[in-house]
Amino acid sequence: MEILIKASQFILSLSFLIVLHELGHFIPAKLFKTRVEKFYLFFDYKFSLIKKKIGDTVYGIGWIPLGGYVKISGMIDESMDTEQMKQPAQPWEFRSKPAWQRLIIMLGGVIVNFILGIVIYIMITFVWGVNTIKPNDVKYGFAVNETFKEYGFQDGDKILKFNDKEPLNVTDVNKHLFLRGISTIEVKHEDGTTETLNIPENIGEIMWENGIMEPFGVRTPPVIDTVIVDEPAEKSGLKKNDKVLAVNNKPISFWHEFTKEVKTSKGDLNIQVERNGEAKMFVIVPDEDRKIGAAPSLLSAINVHHKEYSFIESITKGNSLAIWTLRDYITQFKYVFTKKGATSIGGFIAIGNIFPATWSWKAFWSITAFLSIMLGFMNLLPIPALDGGHVVFTLYEIFTGRKPNDKFLEYAQITGFILLIALLLLANGNDIVKLFS
Repeated sequence: MEILIKASQFILSLSFLIVLHELGHFIPAKLFKTRVEKFYLFFDYKFSLIKKKIGDTVYGIGWIPLGGYVKISGMIDESMDTEQMKQPAQPWEFRSKPAWQRLIIMLGGVIVNFILGIVIYIMITFVWGVNTIKPNDVKYGFAVNETFKEYGFQDGDKILKFNDKEPLNVTDVNKHLFLRGISTIEVKHEDGTTETLNIPENIGEIMWENGIMEPFGVRTPPVIDTVIVDEPAEKSGLKKNDKVLAVNNKPISFWHEFTKEVKTSKGDLNIQVERNGEAKMFVIVPDEDRKIGAAPSLLSAINVHHKEYSFIESITKGNSLAIWTLRDYITQFKYVFTKKGATSIGGFIAIGNIFPATWSWKAFWSITAFLSIMLGFMNLLPIPALDGGHVVFTLYEIFTGRKPNDKFLEYAQITGFILLIALLLLANGNDIVKLFS
C-alpha cells in the first residue's frame, strides 16, 4: 500500500510538471503562429494510449513515462524528423521564425518551471504557514558526530548562531553546513559556557566524502514511540512508551547512545527497558544492518512554533524559499561530478521515494515545487537535446549573425540524446543496484 501511495503521488506530480513545462513551449509557439504537430504526456514510441487531433495538433498520452514533448514544425528535436528539414522552409515552421521568437519558445518551458515553483511555495506558505525551531527550543541539545567533535563541538551543545545570526530553524544546521557556507557556529555547552567555533572552508566536501550528511542530530530521550510491525523490536515484545535503560548492561541516557550501541555491538542484544514503572529485559536479534525497527518521538525533544502569513507576506516568503531551493540545488550539483557522485545519482525510484508513504498534500506540493525548480535548472543545462542546448545555439546565432547548419544541429541532437540516455541508464541502474543491495 505504501508503494502504491508513493507511486501515485510521483506520477501525479510528474504528469502535472510535464504538462505545464510543455505548455511553456506550446503557448509562445502558438502566439508566434508556429505549428505544433504533437503535444504529448509521456513518449509514444510505436503507439499511444490516447490521442486526438484538434486543428493542426495531435494531443495524446504515450506509454513510456519518461517525460513528454511538443513536436514543433521545422525544428530538429527528439523526434529526429530530418525528412521535414529537407523540404523548403514554410512560414509556419520554427526555423522560419526570427531568432528572438525561437529563443522565447525554447525558454518557455523552464520559465514556467521556475514560476510554478515560486507560486507553489507562496501558496504553501499562505495555506500551511511555517514552523520554526529556535536555539532554546531544542531541549536536550544536539548529539554530535565524532568527526565534528574535533572542531570543538560536544554532545549536548545548543546551537545559538550560524555566522553570527540566530537561525529561523536551528535544526537546519546540517543543510546550512553542507550547502550554504557556514564559517562559524556559536554554541552553548552543557556546562553553561558559550563558544564560537570555526568551521573549515571546505566543510561541504568533508561531509560529502566521509558520508557525514547529518553531523548534528537532536538528542531525544530513549523512549520508544514507533515499533514497526514484523521487525526485530516488535517480534521481541518491545512496545510504544518503553524507556530504554541499558543495552548489554551499558546505561543509556539518550536515543543516539542506544542506536550507537546497537550498531557497534556484536550478536544479540540484551535490552533493559522501563514499562509502567517496572524494569523488563528483552533479547533482540537485530537485522543484517544492525537495525531493530524502533524509533523515538522527535517532538518530545523540541518545541515547534508555528507562524501564519498573510497572502502579501507569503509572496515574499515564497519567493525566498524558491530562490534558496534553486541556490541549494545548484550548490549540491557540483558533487555529481565527483567519483562518489556518479554512484549516488538516482532515477525514478529515488525520486519516488522522496514522497511520503502516507498521502500529505503539504508534502506533495512541497516536493512538486522542488521538482519543478530542479526540472527548470536541469533543462537549462547546455546539452543538445535539452532546452539549454537549443538556447545556446540560438544565442550563438543572435550574437554572431550566423545560424548553425542543419547537419550540425542534427549531429548535436543525436549526441545529446545519447548522453541523456546514458545518464538515464546510470541513474536508474544505481536505483536497481541499491534496491537489491
